Amino acid sequence: MTDPAHYGPLAQAAEAAGFDGFLVPDSICYPAESDARYPYTPDGDRGFLEDKPFLEPFSLIPALGAVTERIRFVVSVLKLTVRHPVLVAKQAASTAVLTGDRLVLGVGTSPWPEDYEVCGVPFERRGRRADESLDVIRGLLTGDWFEHHSEVYDVPRIKQCPVPARPLPILVGGHAEPALRRAAQRGDGWIHGGGTDELEPLVARVLELRREAGREADPFEVHVISMDAYSPAGIERLAAMGVTDVIVGFRWAYQRGPDTEPLAAKVAALQRYADEVIARVR
Repeated sequence: MTDPAHYGPLAQAAEAAGFDGFLVPDSICYPAESDARYPYTPDGDRGFLEDKPFLEPFSLIPALGAVTERIRFVVSVLKLTVRHPVLVAKQAASTAVLTGDRLVLGVGTSPWPEDYEVCGVPFERRGRRADESLDVIRGLLTGDWFEHHSEVYDVPRIKQCPVPARPLPILVGGHAEPALRRAAQRGDGWIHGGGTDELEPLVARVLELRREAGREADPFEVHVISMDAYSPAGIERLAAMGVTDVIVGFRWAYQRGPDTEPLAAKVAALQRYADEVIARVR
C-alpha cells in the first residue's frame, strides 16, 4: 500500500538484506458505501484503504521477479472466492513459471459483500466455493487432464500449460474455525491476518486440526504477525509455538491517506531489522 514505484527497489533491498519473502496484498475495489467491518483493526474501520494503491498481484509479482533472484513472493491474501478458479490457476501458474517457482499463493474468502456483488458472485456459500476452488486449482496445476463436477463449479475435461516445475505452495488465511480447518485439511500452510485475536490459540488450533486430519507429517508453513517477531528471543518463542515464518512491517499501515515515508527510510528499516534480528537467528 505504498507508491508503486517503490515495489521493485524494496524487493531488491529485502532480498539483499536476507529476507525470505515479500508480501503482496490484494484488493478488488473500494466501495463508496458499505456497512461491513474490517476484521483486523480494533474498531472495524476500513477507511484507511480508500485511495491506497493496490497493484494486482499476478501483474506485480512477475515484474518483481524480473529484478530479483531468490526471494519468494507471498500473496497475502488473494480474494479467491470472487474469482473463477480456472482463471486463478492460469494466472498463478504463469506467475510461478515467470518467477522460477517463487510464488506462494495465500488465499482467503473476501469478507466484503461488495466484492462479490461487483464481481457478480454470490456471497452465500463462499466457504464451499473456496473448497472447490482449491480442488480445481490444484487439479489444473498438475498439467494433466482435469475435470471437476460439484455443487458450485462444473469444469469440463481441460488442461493448462505451462505449469510450475514444483508444486505451488497454497496458504489459507482467516481466523474463523472454517478457515483454520480449510488450512489444515487443504492448505500447505496458514497465514495470519493480524488484528486483535489472540495468536497462540489460533496457531494451536490449526496444528490440532492438522493432526486430526492425519497431516502432521506433511510440510506446513505458519506465517504470523506478532510483536515477538522484532527480537531474536521473541522469534524463539514463536518457533516453539509452531511458527515457521514471521511477517514484519515498519510503519502503521492503517493510517488514512497516502504513505509519505520516503523510499530511503523504508530501505533503512529493512536493513536495520536484518542487522538486529535476521543476523542473530541464523
